[in-house]
Amino acid sequence: METQNGWARLTKRPSVSLIATVKNERPTLDAWLAGIENQSQPPDEIVIVDGGSLDGTWETLSQWRAPCDLVLLRVAGASISFGRNLAMSKASSDVIAITDAGTVADTNWLEKLTGPFVNAAVDVSAGFFRPAVAGAWQRSLAATTLPDSDEIQVATFLPSSRSVAIRSSWVQRGFEYPEWLDYCEDLVWDLQLKRGGARFVLSQDAVVDFAVRSDWLSFWRQYFRYARGDGKSGLFAKRHAIRYISYIIGGVVAVRARKLELAMGAVLGCAYVYKPVVRLSRRDRLAGVRSLETLGAFLLIPAHLLIGDVAKMVGYPVGLVWRWKRFGAVGPWTSWRRIRPDGSIWHPRSTAAETPPQEV
Repeated sequence: METQNGWARLTKRPSVSLIATVKNERPTLDAWLAGIENQSQPPDEIVIVDGGSLDGTWETLSQWRAPCDLVLLRVAGASISFGRNLAMSKASSDVIAITDAGTVADTNWLEKLTGPFVNAAVDVSAGFFRPAVAGAWQRSLAATTLPDSDEIQVATFLPSSRSVAIRSSWVQRGFEYPEWLDYCEDLVWDLQLKRGGARFVLSQDAVVDFAVRSDWLSFWRQYFRYARGDGKSGLFAKRHAIRYISYIIGGVVAVRARKLELAMGAVLGCAYVYKPVVRLSRRDRLAGVRSLETLGAFLLIPAHLLIGDVAKMVGYPVGLVWRWKRFGAVGPWTSWRRIRPDGSIWHPRSTAAETPPQEV
């Protein structure tokens, strides 16, 4: 991935299609649509797939006076991946920008996100997202789970499909979201594109706001599902193994209750919460939050880390079991690297005419 410097082979601004999927988004729909309407550089086309809303979302979209050509499609039961793939197949522009309902885009979001495509060498523009928070609980959770833009490692960043854009030529070459996944589908798509040679650029000023979870249960469910998606797709196996080992060791140390071991555990625990604490302190200071309120939010960070970790440790094996039942194994031959977007397996012993699903 590159930053936006040293452009070569400049071209004229490409046409842009904005796509999204929705389902029962009525409470946040007005703010999302207003964000699109207020863009400094509106899209040339908007394609929205409704997965079967029952709360008035479809009716509101049908009456919306969009700032450009609008294509609305309704497919009851459509997954996020299926909906995005369908929307991308209907898009007619040079560049496809992707976002999620429930977000609120900065006024210059689309302009910043699609600006890099004047450079013919750019294939994917990775935007960023900012947590919308209210109260100590959400501020603490956001600091625990979401990095600031200056923490991003450009070479390894996998953009969320809340804020990303791609040349349509890559979609035409078969790079689609994995329809066999219900969570982590955007990470697998990113990895497929990187594996296929797509050139990413980080557009960290292209920002959308989104609301973080507002209670313990919804947060637990979210991270359970993320980890289940990791297990289904074969993502981050080493990271999950390290987590299990760390908690096993921590449990043994707690049971043994030896002073030196407990002291070492306390030091490691402080190191674990350090980054979220620094992040929260910086964000609260910039937002003008009183120090006493920040201190209270600090106390929630260990609980957020623990709940998130437990959710991941429960969710990951559930995903592994699903992968075993679906594909007959949980090894590298059934990871995302070997599974086509439609859920079929590619194998090296396939006919010579076949190629891996992500190779070009």
